[in-house]
Amino acid sequence: MGNSKSYTITFSNIKSEKEAIKYLLESDQNFLNPDRESRKLIMKLLHIEKRYSRAFDLIKIPGYTNLEEIVRLESAKDIMFIELKTTKKYLSDIPRGFFFGATENEFNLAKQLKDQFQFCFVSLHPDSLGYSLLTLVELEKIIKTKRIQYQINLMK
Repeated sequence: MGNSKSYTITFSNIKSEKEAIKYLLESDQNFLNPDRESRKLIMKLLHIEKRYSRAFDLIKIPGYTNLEEIVRLESAKDIMFIELKTTKKYLSDIPRGFFFGATENEFNLAKQLKDQFQFCFVSLHPDSLGYSLLTLVELEKIIKTKRIQYQINLMK
């Protein structure tokens, strides 16, 4: 059973992610937030396995903005998948100084989609409010340290 501190951290991270999505959608109309059905359709079109459904948060499609309710997709290859990483820490040069967690699925999907997948590093600190987009190749060039942490569920 988790303690209250781990719950608070999880809740805070979810809240920060929602704040980051709101910030991005308001500050850059090119970010799109697909609903559940659209997410399923996109994944089907690109033959992306269901297990990757939470490995991205937003998308971008050239020529479309989040002011439009319907997007007519010419080619699924036009979709840019965006995975958010959020901090409230002051960063003078986003994404440098970021500390974040990432899942194996996020990295695997980034490898699979190559330049069609970007990590979006968002600082919500009032003095460094902004974001930076990096492909996996660009991200790997600036990773200082990386370690594996196991998340384990025990049977009931």
